[in-house]
Order: sequence, then C-alpha cells, then structure tokens
Amino acid sequence: MSDKTGTPDTTAGSTPPTGPRPEPIRFFGTTWLHHDHGYTIRRIAAAAGSLAAAVASCLVLRAAYQGLRIAGTGGFVALLMVVMFAICSALAFRHTWDSFTRRPDPDRQASLRGLLAVGFVGSLLAYFCRSLIEAPGEKLHRAEYDRARTQHENRSARRTGNPSKKRRRA
Repeated sequence: MSDKTGTPDTTAGSTPPTGPRPEPIRFFGTTWLHHDHGYTIRRIAAAAGSLAAAVASCLVLRAAYQGLRIAGTGGFVALLMVVMFAICSALAFRHTWDSFTRRPDPDRQASLRGLLAVGFVGSLLAYFCRSLIEAPGEKLHRAEYDRARTQHENRSARRTGNPSKKRRRA
C-alpha cells in the first residue's frame, strides 16, 4: 500500500490483487499463510525468545521474593506474593491461550489489564507453548481469512454479466 494515498502499489501492466488480504501476525507478518520466508525459523525464535523471557522474569521475581525475605516482612506477606503471582500467571496463561483461538472482548480485555500485567509469566509461557504448535493466533487468522475468501468468491461469482441485458422470461 502506498503510504500517502492508501492505494495499492502496482507495477505498470499488473492488476491489483482482488479479495481479502491476510492479516499480519506479530513477528510473523503474513508468512503464516503459506509457511514461507523463514516461517519455521521465526516459530523457533519466537518460542525460544518467549521461554527466555519467562525464565528471566522468574529470576526477577525470585530476586523480589528474596528482597521481601531480607526485609523481614514476615512469612505471610511472602506467601501472599507467591500465591498472587501463581494465580495471576495461571489466569493470564488461560486468557492468552484463549485469545489465540478467538477474538477477546475489548471491554473484558481492558478490565483484565492489571491481572495480565501481574501474570505476565503465564502469558509468556502461553506464547511459548503455542509457538511449538503454530504461530500464535494462526488458527484464528486462518479461519477468518478462509471465511473472507469464501465470502468474496461467492459475491464475485454471483455478479457475472450486465444485469440490464438479462433476458426476460415470457
């Protein structure tokens, strides 16, 4: 697409592509459609990156836990912190995993923003697990793209010829 006019970039003599275009996925672009241009390497990199980020996050949380222990806040506060992060991570994992198969409700997403921020380790682990299977969100995007292609083909197949030249039945 041209940045200024919003019109598709076409070379001389070529026809612009018709029909719906695939929606890009973060880190994968539109390589998920045909599994080309380094799709497998991107999946491996996404899985390794999200796992490395989850491990680093756990190390940071461990340092925070040790800081609480050193501060002498008591066992109850340390237990509350561990339980809070465990529950929030589990809820964030489930929410993130579900968002790969269906579009999340924007209002619910906004209300869960704090919980997802606290449970970021769960979101990273969900991203890692999904990267082992497919590009995260690929199934959702593929279903939407296939549905849009089918609708486009049905609409364009019905409109053949000039309707004003249609023969009238006697």
